[in-house]
Amino acid sequence: MRAKSRVPAIFVAAGVLIGSIAVLTSPSVAATPGAVVISQVYGGGGNSGAPLTNDYVELFNRSDAPVSLDGWSVQYTSAAGTGNFASGKAGLAGTLAPGQYHLLQLAAGTTPSGALPQPDSTGSINMSGTAGKVALVRSADGLACNGSSTPCSDDQLALLADLVGYGGANFFEGSPAPALTNATGAFRKGGGCADTDDNGADFETAAPAPRNSATTADPCGGDPSPTPTPTCLLYPSPSPRDPKTTRMPSSA
Repeated sequence: MRAKSRVPAIFVAAGVLIGSIAVLTSPSVAATPGAVVISQVYGGGGNSGAPLTNDYVELFNRSDAPVSLDGWSVQYTSAAGTGNFASGKAGLAGTLAPGQYHLLQLAAGTTPSGALPQPDSTGSINMSGTAGKVALVRSADGLACNGSSTPCSDDQLALLADLVGYGGANFFEGSPAPALTNATGAFRKGGGCADTDDNGADFETAAPAPRNSATTADPCGGDPSPTPTPTCLLYPSPSPRDPKTTRMPSSA
């Protein structure tokens, strides 16, 4: 049996208040039952020592029914900068069957290496190879927020189908996923099924291995419907943004 999903608990790390940590009540983001999630993130494409030329984001349908991605988008902003998600946006289309993957090919670096499998969507987002924030948004419109210096409104949070903050990110679910390198990507555990509302617990690092819609479907076992849970905001000390080795993130 694969892990069940719960409603994503969005945590924001926005700064230190008089040298202390402040804990406040946080909004929860209720993903649709059996939501499509971000299952892989890789931002080192085309950098020195990278096995692949392009960055990519991989999506996965955890539900037991087809899900349309028409009108959805993947949006990105830097780990701790002031740019908004709207500055890095790639549109999505098509329908994902249960257990099916969707590969979004993104920007290429300056050091060509291996090619991705046939992408299902393409975009020009240039992600950091070490730290950043990736949002799966149930809208084609760019979000005029970044979750930290420009907080997301309740309406904007309601559009988030999934969020992955990795490395020194200041907007994430639970805790950030591990920092990445040019040779590693972030993988959602259980083939994409794990979802405990905590990026740090749900993701691990490994050599990038992108999957696309032609990859054999791997449906999750059990009921993947989310269960709402109370959450809180955590304000630790911010971390500086880590640029890519050979190119800067798309926003600062």
